[in-house]
Amino acid sequence: MTIVTDRTGLRRAADAAALAIPPAWPLASSVAVNPWLGQSDDDLAMAAARMARCAGTAITMGRAWYARRIASGEITDADLVSALAAAPQGWQPGDIAALKAAAQAPSPPPVALPTVADLAAAVSGIDFPAILAERFGAWAASWFDEGQALWAAPKGKSAYAAWRSVAVHDLTPEILGLRGFAAAVADAAEAADDALADAVADLGISPAAQASCFHRALSSLGGWAQAARYRRWQANLAGANDTAITDFLTIRLVWDAVLLTRYGDRIGAEWRSVVSAHAAPLAPTEAQITDAILQEAAEHAGQRRLAALLAEAPVVAPVAALGRPALQMAFCIDVRSEVFRRALESTGAEVQTLGFAGFFGLTALHRRLGSDVAERRFPVLLGPGVTTRAGGDADEHADTAMRLDVRVTRAWARFKLAAVSSFAFVEAAGPIYVVKLVRDALGLGASVPASDPAPQPEPPLDAATKVQMADSILRAMALTQDFAPLVILAGHGASVVNNPHGSALHCGACGGYSGEVNARLLARLLNDPQVRSALSAKGIIIPGATLFVGALHDTTTDAVRLFDTDLASPQHRDALIHARRLLDAATVLANAERAPRLPRATGGASLSRRSRNWAETRPEWGLAGCQAFIAAPRSRTRGRDLAGRAFLHDYDWRHDNGFGVLELIMTAPVVVASWISLQYYGSCVAPELFGGGNKLIHNIVGGFGVVEGNGGTLRTGLPWQSVHDGEALVHDPLRLTVCIEAPCAAMTAILQRHPGVAALFDNRWLQLFALDDAGQMAQRYAGQLHWQPADGSYAIPGLAA
Repeated sequence: MTIVTDRTGLRRAADAAALAIPPAWPLASSVAVNPWLGQSDDDLAMAAARMARCAGTAITMGRAWYARRIASGEITDADLVSALAAAPQGWQPGDIAALKAAAQAPSPPPVALPTVADLAAAVSGIDFPAILAERFGAWAASWFDEGQALWAAPKGKSAYAAWRSVAVHDLTPEILGLRGFAAAVADAAEAADDALADAVADLGISPAAQASCFHRALSSLGGWAQAARYRRWQANLAGANDTAITDFLTIRLVWDAVLLTRYGDRIGAEWRSVVSAHAAPLAPTEAQITDAILQEAAEHAGQRRLAALLAEAPVVAPVAALGRPALQMAFCIDVRSEVFRRALESTGAEVQTLGFAGFFGLTALHRRLGSDVAERRFPVLLGPGVTTRAGGDADEHADTAMRLDVRVTRAWARFKLAAVSSFAFVEAAGPIYVVKLVRDALGLGASVPASDPAPQPEPPLDAATKVQMADSILRAMALTQDFAPLVILAGHGASVVNNPHGSALHCGACGGYSGEVNARLLARLLNDPQVRSALSAKGIIIPGATLFVGALHDTTTDAVRLFDTDLASPQHRDALIHARRLLDAATVLANAERAPRLPRATGGASLSRRSRNWAETRPEWGLAGCQAFIAAPRSRTRGRDLAGRAFLHDYDWRHDNGFGVLELIMTAPVVVASWISLQYYGSCVAPELFGGGNKLIHNIVGGFGVVEGNGGTLRTGLPWQSVHDGEALVHDPLRLTVCIEAPCAAMTAILQRHPGVAALFDNRWLQLFALDDAGQMAQRYAGQLHWQPADGSYAIPGLAA
C-alpha cells in the first residue's frame, strides 16, 4: 500500500506522540515526573487503553491487590459504592457484588500491538527487538554522553545525522541476520524529515494510524525516548525547540522499514492489520474500566481514613494558645518534613513550624564554588529569576583552587579508565585503594560534605527587587506578623554515598538539588535592614530582634545543620543554643519513628551508618507513602499523626486578597506534588516501563542515567528498592488527594483560568477537597467545575455516557 505523506500532518502526529512520552531528567538533577504527562485529557481507563495498545503495560495494580484490601476491610462496601457512582453511567458493573466478583478474577494482561521488529522476530527466530535495543542503546549512550565516555559521539550533529553516520558502518545487524541494513541506511534520506516521510510511506502507515504507531515506536525505546523528551522540554522552556525525540522516532521507523523490506512477503498482511488496529478509535475495555473503578475505590478508602484523622482532636496545643512563639521554623512541604515538624512541635516548646515549597520562592540559577555549571535550583515548571554564586570576591582564591582540584581529579579519572593505561593502573596503583575500600565498606567516610560559602546574587539585586521578592515570599508563606526572635528557614537534602539516584532524594522544588542555597539566600534577604525598613511600609513589620537563619534538614539522618555563621549575631547565642537542643531532641524522635520502617535499621545511629554505607540500597524511603497535599493553617494538622504521608503547605485564605497565593499553590506546588505522587504510582503499577529497575545491577551510562547490566534500554523512574522492601510494596499506589481550605468559588475560578490544571482534576489524576473552617473535608470537586458534599453522592456531572 502506498501512502502519500502530508508533511504537516506527519509533524503533528510526531509531536503528539512525543507529548505522550514523559521527560526523564539526568541523574545529577533528577526530579519526579508524571509518567502520563501529556495524557491528562484522558481519564484512567482511557489512558489504560492507550498504554495497553502502545506499550503493553497496565496502569493499575493487579486485581489481587484490590481483592486483598476488600477482604481485609481496608476497602469497604461504602468505598465500592462511591467508586461505582463516580464512574460514567453505563460503563460500570451493575452493583458491588459484580465488582467484588470482578476483583477475584485476574484482569487480562495487556498486549501491545506488535512492531515490525516483533513480527519479523516471530517468523525468523531472530530476536530483532533485542538487537535493536542493544544497537540503539549503544549509540544513544555515546550521543547523550556528558563526559563519561572515552569515545563519545561527535557533537554538533542532529541525532538522526549522528546515528546515520555510525549505522552505515555498523555490521552487527548484518552479522546477526539483517542483511542489507547498512546499505539501506546509506540510501536513506539525509534529512530526518525526509527519512521519516519515506519510512512512513514504506511502512504504509495511514494518517489515522500515525500518532498511535509513533507512540508505539517511541515507547519501545523506553528511557532513551524519555531522555530525548527532556531535551525538548528544556528547549521549550527557553522558547526554542529540539528535534531529538522526533529524530529517535525516525531512527526507530527506519529500522522497521528495513525489516519490512526483508520480511514483507511473510509479515506484510499481518503488519497491515496492525496499522488498521492503530487507526481504530481508542476505547477502554470492560476490564480496564473495572480496574479504574477498583483503583477509585482504593483512593476513596484512603480519603475516608484521612477525613477521620483530620476530625480527631489534636494532641498538641496550637501555638496561639501558648502565646508568641520562641522559635519559628519553615520547612519544605516534602512529606518527610511532616515527621520532623511533628517531632519538633512535640518537644512542648513554643515552637511554630511552617510549610512552604523548598525553593522558598527564589528561582536561583546557582554556581557552586569551583564550578561553571549553572544549577537550576527551582521547580522545573518555572524559569530562572536570579543568578547566584557561592561566596564573593574574598572567596576567589578558594574558587580557583577548587577548579584546579576538579581538573586534576577529572584527568586522573580519565587516566584510570583509558584504554591504554587502565590495566597498568590496576596493576601498579590498585593496592593503594585498599584503605579507601576498607573505610567505605565500614562506613567510616564523611557523609556530610563541607559547605560552600554563603550564596549571594551576582550581579547584586537592586533595592526595589529585593523588597518586592521579600514581600511576595513572606505573604506566600503566610508569615507576615508575630515573628519569633529566631526564624529558621530549612531546606532539605539527603546524605548518601554510591547512589546514582541520590539527587532523587533531594528537593524536587529545588530542581533535584539540596535546598540550603535557597534557604541561605532568603535568610540573607530578610536580614537586610533596608529590606526590613521598606517592608514595614507595606505592613510587614519584622522586629529588629528577629534573626533569620538558613538551615539544611538531612532527610536520611534527620540531623539539622544551621548556617548561623552567615550573619554573626552574638545577641542570639542563647536562642541558637536552645534551638539546637530542640532540634537534637526532634532528631531522636524522628529517628525513632522512621527506623522501624527501614529494613535492618535499629535506631538513630543505624540511620547515620546507612547514610555512609556504599552498599545500602535503601538509605531512606524518600517520598514513598505520599498520599495527600494539604494547604491550610497548621492548626488544622498540628498534633495529628500523618505518618509522613502528606505534603503540608501553610495557607490562610483570609489573608490572601485576590487569591493570588491560592492560584500559585494550585498551579505550582500542587502540580509538582502530583508529579511526585504519580511517579511513585507509576513505578509501582508499571515498573517495567516507568520504574528504574534493580539497583543491584545498575551501571551508570554517559553520566546521565542507568542501564541494567552492560547496556540496552535506559531505565528511568524509581528503582524497585525505592518502593519495595523485598517482601511487599512500601508505597500504596494511590493518586494524590488535595485538600485546600479556601472557598470553592475561588478554586473554581482558578481552574477556569488554568484548563491544564483543571484537566488533572476533571479526569481524576488528582482529587480535590475543600476544607471547612474546622479543617474537615467538607466539599469534593466532582469535575467540570462542580462540587458536592464530601459525604454525599459521588456522581460526576457531565460525564454520563
